[in-house]
Amino acid sequence: MTAPRDREKKLKAARRLAEASSIGIAFPIALGIGYLWGSWMDRVFGTEPYLTYIFSGFGVVAGFVNAVRVAFRLSREEEDEG
Repeated sequence: MTAPRDREKKLKAARRLAEASSIGIAFPIALGIGYLWGSWMDRVFGTEPYLTYIFSGFGVVAGFVNAVRVAFRLSREEEDEG
């Protein structure tokens, strides 16, 4: 009877680990999207480099917000289990 329970615990731990490691991928993607969007808008509107700076900042903020959301969600799940 303990084998399915142990397997379930291992699967939950692996899922949490994968979700936590996704922060390392999501943060640079958010920054890159912000930078590319700002660059494109600078070329369209001729406002170089201001929109690139602004949207890169938005990308950094989005990356941090995502990291905090994931951290709170994982923390809440661990508290619910323990």
